[in-house]
Amino acid sequence: MTTEAIHDSHEHDHHDHKMTGIKRWLFTTNHKDIGTMYLWFAFIMLLTGGALAMMIRVELFQPGLQFIEPDFFNQLTTVHGLIMVFGAIMPAFTGFANWMIPMMIGAPDMALPRMNNWSFWILPFAFSILLASFFMESGAPNFGWTFYAPLSTTYSNGSTAFFVFAVHIMGVSSIMGAINVVVTIMNMRAPGMTYMKMPLFVWTFFITAYLLIAVMPVLAGVVTMVLTDTYFGTSFFNAAGGGDPVMFQHIFWFFGHPEVYIMILPAFGIVSTIIPAFARKRLFGYSSMVYATASIAFLSFIVWAHHMFTTGMPLFGELFFMYCTMLIAIPTGVKVFNWVATMWRGSMTFEVPMLFSIAFVILFTIGGFSGLMLALTPVDFQYHDTYFVVAHFHYVLVTGSLFSIYAGTYYWLPKWTGNMYSDKLSKAHFWCSLISVNILFFPMHFLGLAGMPRRIPDYALQFADFNKWVSIGGFAFGLSQLIFLAVVIKCIRGGEKAEAKPWDGAEGLEWTVPSPAPYHTFEKPPKID
Repeated sequence: MTTEAIHDSHEHDHHDHKMTGIKRWLFTTNHKDIGTMYLWFAFIMLLTGGALAMMIRVELFQPGLQFIEPDFFNQLTTVHGLIMVFGAIMPAFTGFANWMIPMMIGAPDMALPRMNNWSFWILPFAFSILLASFFMESGAPNFGWTFYAPLSTTYSNGSTAFFVFAVHIMGVSSIMGAINVVVTIMNMRAPGMTYMKMPLFVWTFFITAYLLIAVMPVLAGVVTMVLTDTYFGTSFFNAAGGGDPVMFQHIFWFFGHPEVYIMILPAFGIVSTIIPAFARKRLFGYSSMVYATASIAFLSFIVWAHHMFTTGMPLFGELFFMYCTMLIAIPTGVKVFNWVATMWRGSMTFEVPMLFSIAFVILFTIGGFSGLMLALTPVDFQYHDTYFVVAHFHYVLVTGSLFSIYAGTYYWLPKWTGNMYSDKLSKAHFWCSLISVNILFFPMHFLGLAGMPRRIPDYALQFADFNKWVSIGGFAFGLSQLIFLAVVIKCIRGGEKAEAKPWDGAEGLEWTVPSPAPYHTFEKPPKID
């Protein structure tokens, strides 16, 4: 047999045994399939975590203990936080990265396809373990998603080991996904695709991947110390054995602060892709956006103790962390300015991805301003551990990260499915989400300033009115997400065929590449007067 014949027969074998059904999804190494699985998994987790949040809001609808035992309330807040952070937001962005990065840099697939498959498939097991703890005798972890010692060590219930194991598996998945992204971007860019020509979404996820590789081992370390303190008699966080409970907070927040930027940087990338497309202009200040993203990532490592102003640090420490935290406002402000400048005098149209992106810019800025308030050491003593903090980080993570995930999904869904989705339904999803999310989170600022502590199942009578509105907003927001489910399923099943460039972007700008284009692929962009 000639080599050509052997090659042909191999090709023939390969095509004969194309996997179908469940096998296709279990064994796939295709970046698009894996991206799709990440996105569906994230959405299922979003609905799961949302269901827990709605149970929390049912209890808080009125003062007094109605439906839920205080211990179960703590379990709900803990698992809700863990699921939303590690199960919804992060996997969704990883799904976007898997789908879009190879196409944006001209690579055939991700660099390490089998590791890619593995990094996804261990996630459902991690969250099964975490959710299964609800049905155990001891109940789910009840010490908050930040699992401060000694709550998670000396006073924890029997499910700590399961919680630690689940977090380890999530961390392994994140590290593998991040290594894959870094190797792909560094080694597999098409000729001419220099670093400063990469689309901004690629840049933001590239930087996010470095953050993940840097901080996930810190999380692994701190959960392992919690494990040994709880079950093996060590005293890392036990003062009686020479340990220090505040050390837990230092280690945890050294992971935890870069972690919150891991959940927002990819959002910046998505929004920087969508706004130029619907403003029909180049992104304003591309290189400043790249440098701003890198500076935010760098600064995120030296601000961790702003979560700890009330632990009794030396004054110098408080000043240092206060100034460094306020410094992050500068590159973030550069980004917001650039998005607004991109829209300025553009030929804007307001399709659903653009609506979500504009909502992102405005509401994320509100979250940023309340973060600036929390950065001020003296006033943080009043805000700390109140609903003001809850309002702040939900504005950043819901109207920030989640809205950008919706924006990106609506933007690329025609590319992913080949079909256009219902404009009416998707706009209904946007407006219902926008109105309800503000009814849900805005009053929390006032509750917090008035002194209502977070993570408490009961409250004083004077907070009743605002809490009623917050709960109504919560149910409305949760139910609005079912519209999104309907839109996506309808779009996958059919609908009018999407054109090659469904958004009719600026002339000569390919819709996956809103950044400066590689020189050999595009004509000069038109002059905009």
